[in-house]
Amino acid sequence: MADLSSNFLGIRSPNPFWLASAPPTDKAYNVNRAFEAGWGGAVWKTLGEDPPIVNVSGPRYGAIHSNERRVIGFNNIELITDRPLALNLEELRQVKKDWPDRALLASVMLPMNEQAWATCIPMIEDTGIDGFELNFGCPHGMSERGMGAAVGQVPDYIRMATEWAKKFARVPVIVKLTPNVANILPPAIAAAAGGADAVSLINTINSIMRVDYDTLTMYPATDGLGSHGGYCGPAVKPIALHMVAEIARHPETRGLPISGIGGITDWRDAVDFLALGASNLQVCTAAMVYGFRIIDDLTDGLARFLDAKGMTSISELVGRAVPSVTDWKFLNLNYVEKAHIDQELCIKCGRCHIVCEDASHQAITDMVDGKRRFEVIDAECVGCNLCTSVCPVEGCISMRPLREGEDPRTGRPVTAEKLNWTAHPNNPMRKQTD
Repeated sequence: MADLSSNFLGIRSPNPFWLASAPPTDKAYNVNRAFEAGWGGAVWKTLGEDPPIVNVSGPRYGAIHSNERRVIGFNNIELITDRPLALNLEELRQVKKDWPDRALLASVMLPMNEQAWATCIPMIEDTGIDGFELNFGCPHGMSERGMGAAVGQVPDYIRMATEWAKKFARVPVIVKLTPNVANILPPAIAAAAGGADAVSLINTINSIMRVDYDTLTMYPATDGLGSHGGYCGPAVKPIALHMVAEIARHPETRGLPISGIGGITDWRDAVDFLALGASNLQVCTAAMVYGFRIIDDLTDGLARFLDAKGMTSISELVGRAVPSVTDWKFLNLNYVEKAHIDQELCIKCGRCHIVCEDASHQAITDMVDGKRRFEVIDAECVGCNLCTSVCPVEGCISMRPLREGEDPRTGRPVTAEKLNWTAHPNNPMRKQTD
């Protein structure tokens, strides 16, 4: 099978899957179990100065479930480590000694003064860790203390703190970016300007999950009161992919190594992140929902995918999709697709007809010759893909590109004098091409 070994910033690990800084990496017990299961690396739960902070002793997590009770989003209000720094350092040292072939990084969050970095960075590095991850992303609790996302939302602060870390660290420094910004590029550019060896993203998204329907108070709550937390899991993956791709394709950040984070649950998610520019992967929510053995599915699935594509290593996949990402203004307005329903697969549930009738372009029949039958009306179909998205049968509805010589309104062949369908009078995009 394909070789999954990873070399990220000179940090070697048997595979690109690292546990992200979070509750699963809070202590040696957890990290040892993860490495025994086969994880390639771990980023230790964020360290801070002594005395350690105090976490709430009550509900820290909220979840959004699918109709099948599958967790699709997590919210947490947990802060950085609440264990003494000396204890964390002792365990870091022992874990790295016991697992020399695994990547072990320390996530850190320190005040915005150089002396704190001058004191803590060498002390933490002395444990033998492979690198640092600067937590400029946490949106709750710590941001109210002038750290976390409070730094990550101000490019000047990102550059300044990164410069301090690089000044006192000898190992690679990764800057973890917050998604709670309008544009991810200024923070990424600032990290690069400060000397960051790489960026990791995304951290969690500011969120409130819901209310308690009996008491009509926020849920979860601590003694009747709640606070905004960080949202993660499969539901945030599209946001993460967008931000990863923006950094991977932008001229000022292109070439900056990326550790991708955000909803990675199976091998397909890994392929998405790698193809869109990440060269390393971090996982948290999936491990919290399914346990550490999920690593078997991740590595086996990714290796099989690479084999099927004739690739021998993950480096051949990294960034492959980036050239296909562009700005909307560069999209081909003369390209036309039409939906097609496979009648052999159709279960006649009618969802495609209902959504097209109510929310789209009235382009799908529900009756043909007096019988219940769902067919696409080519003349009305604009190729929006809504029907494909809601159909419960995979592969039943597909999108077919219009071939040369086909009428862009009807999908049927046109006469010889109208073969240039870009200029055809029925082309719905003609006004934009004239």
